[in-house]
Amino acid sequence: MNFNVEVKDLFLSYKDFVALKYLSFRLEDKKIYGLIGRNGAGKTSLLSLLASLREPTKGSITIAGVPPIENPEIMQNVAFIHQADYRDETSTAKKLLELVAQYRPNYDATYAEYLVQRFNLPVDRAVNKLSQEMQAVLDVIIGLASRAPLTIFDEVYLGMDASARMIFYQEILDDQAKFPRLFIISTHLVPEMDNLFDEVLILHQGRLILKEESKALISRGLTITGPVTEVDEFVQDRNVIGEKHLGKTKVVMVFADNNTENNEELKKEAQRRGFEASQISLQDLFIQLTDEREEN
Repeated sequence: MNFNVEVKDLFLSYKDFVALKYLSFRLEDKKIYGLIGRNGAGKTSLLSLLASLREPTKGSITIAGVPPIENPEIMQNVAFIHQADYRDETSTAKKLLELVAQYRPNYDATYAEYLVQRFNLPVDRAVNKLSQEMQAVLDVIIGLASRAPLTIFDEVYLGMDASARMIFYQEILDDQAKFPRLFIISTHLVPEMDNLFDEVLILHQGRLILKEESKALISRGLTITGPVTEVDEFVQDRNVIGEKHLGKTKVVMVFADNNTENNEELKKEAQRRGFEASQISLQDLFIQLTDEREEN
C-alpha cells in the first residue's frame, strides 16, 4: 500500500481562534519531511489532524488514497508520537512496549530490544518513575520500533540530551534505509536535524508558506558581506530577506524567488567583487522567512 498523504483546503478553528488556514499539499511515501514553525504556528494542530485525533473544520485529508477517520486499517499504520503524560502510568516500560506490539502490525520486538540497549532504557522500572529523558526515549523507541508506514514525531525528543538525540537521528537514517516509510518530524532544533529532511514544510501563523526539497531550498539562499554602499548596490534587484550592520560592513541575506535562479553564479560574482558570500543555513532561512510576516 502506498502511504501518500493528500491535504486539500485544510481549515481548523477552535471557537474564535483560527489554527490552520486552507492548507493544501502532498506528502510522498518513503520520504522524511521536516515540519518547521515558530511556537503557535499550527504544527501540532496539523499533526493531530493527520493522526485523526480531531477532524478539520473544513477541507480534507486522505492517506493511502482514503480518508483516515474511523478507518482501522489506516490508523493502525499511523504512529503519532508526542510528549505523553505518564504521571499515572504504573506499568513498567517493558509491559508498555509489549502492549504497543499488540496494536502495531509492523512492530519489531528485536529492533525495540536493540534500541532499549542502545539508549540504556531501564525497562523494569515503572514508566511514571522514569526520568523525563527516559520517558522521551521510551516514546522514541515506540515510534521507531512500530515501523508504521506513516510515523509522526512531534518534538518528543526535546527531553533527551544531545547524545541521545544524535543516536535518535542516526537511527532514523539507518532504519529508513532498511525499512523506508513516510516520516514527519516537527522540530525547533533545525541546525541539528536539517540533514535528515528530504523536504521541508514551513508553517507560519497557520499558513503553509513554503514546501520544498531541502537541498533546493537551501541553495536558493545566499549571505553576502561587504561595505555597506557596495553591498546595497549589488543586491538592489534581489529579494533581500534579512540584513544587519556591523559598523561599516553590511551582511545581507538574499533569497531566489524560485529554484531555477542560479545563486551559484551570483555567489561567484560577489566573490569576484571582493564580497564574502556563503550559503544560508536552513535555520537562518526559517528565521528570516517567518520574521514579522504579517497575516493577510
